[in-house]
Amino acid sequence: MYNTMIRGYVQIHAPSLAILCYMQSLHDGFMANQYTFTPLIKACTLLLPLPTGRSVHAHVAKFGLSDDEFIQSALIEFYSLVPDMEMAWRLFDRSSKRDVVLLTAIINGYAKAGDMKTARDLFEIMPERNVISWSAVIAGYSLCGDYEEVLSLFQQMQELGIRPNESLLVSVLTASAHLGALAQGIWVHSYVKRCKLHSNSILGTALVDMYAKCGCIASALSVFDDIWAKDVAAWNAIISGFAMSGDSGKSIELFNAMNATGVQPNDVTFIAILSSCTHSGLVNEGLKFYNQMSTVYGVEPRLEHNACVVDLLGRAGLLEEAVKFIDDKMGDFGGGDCNIWGALLNACRIHGDVKLVNRIWGRIVRMGLADCGIYVLLYNIFTEAGCEKEANKARELIKEEGLNKKAGCSFIEVNGVVEEFCAG
Repeated sequence: MYNTMIRGYVQIHAPSLAILCYMQSLHDGFMANQYTFTPLIKACTLLLPLPTGRSVHAHVAKFGLSDDEFIQSALIEFYSLVPDMEMAWRLFDRSSKRDVVLLTAIINGYAKAGDMKTARDLFEIMPERNVISWSAVIAGYSLCGDYEEVLSLFQQMQELGIRPNESLLVSVLTASAHLGALAQGIWVHSYVKRCKLHSNSILGTALVDMYAKCGCIASALSVFDDIWAKDVAAWNAIISGFAMSGDSGKSIELFNAMNATGVQPNDVTFIAILSSCTHSGLVNEGLKFYNQMSTVYGVEPRLEHNACVVDLLGRAGLLEEAVKFIDDKMGDFGGGDCNIWGALLNACRIHGDVKLVNRIWGRIVRMGLADCGIYVLLYNIFTEAGCEKEANKARELIKEEGLNKKAGCSFIEVNGVVEEFCAG
């Protein structure tokens, strides 16, 4: 009975109740077994308090179940998410049966920790791979932004005839969106429709994001309309899509429709709607949304939202208002970050206000913001204004700080193959 209750609490995402149920079972003299600990460790994984997980691990040892492969796999997943990869590896290293379940668990741990070299090395030596193994390593490359490798591995997987799962397809769609690989994204969409997976909210949201970032906003809206249970992530994807396409009116219309359905907007929603107002010059509307964030929706503004407002005011030529906004709002944020000052500098460049640039530069130096992007922007502004002395000073600062400008790159898809081109 207790095992069923613990498993049930985990299934309804009530991990605290699962742990309390286990404690009650011990009080009642229940002898835990292998069917107790797998869902119990999953509960610890959902909660992620390290002491609780370690206590459960101690109970596993006490009951003599340390060699159970499913318990080992659950413990490796727990320690991977804490993260404590040293303990995860010790569990894996002690295991006598390193089958596909354990190998996949440790690969997933290293992938989520960003150690793709170790994850890939383990993946390559696997004697047997299943779709979950492929999904783990592909998701790892997606998390670290190596989208070309995501599509390369997916192609290898297709050649081997392995049927992808929904999680893997989300990773492929994310890569397609970032690379602009529309053909690959369309193939995934076709596969999703064949398998009748299009009503899945997570997969549907990934499709909306892919189409929007590839410039196919009508297709994005069509997929969005087909999502049966639209959560905040789905609404954010379509609102951001219309914001990127420059249709602020539709973005605001969708924001209002989202409110009408009772879905609570989050911080990502407001970044999307503020960006939409910025690119359309809707200053009053943007400021209204910003002011409503905390008062109406209970969402506290972060640095990203403040940067959007600075950009909104700056692009509209309200430079002094943007400076005042920074002075009024940035006290709690240590004076702002490179995104906020970069937005203001870019506005100064657009409107040719070199005098304000000199004031900003002094503040940036005093704050110690050693950001290559800002210094390059300063150099370009001074060069365009014919201020050679200041331009040279900005260039010297780049060298003194040892900063390197990231090379500009772009992608092009030819016959389903994505090629990257880098400047320089």
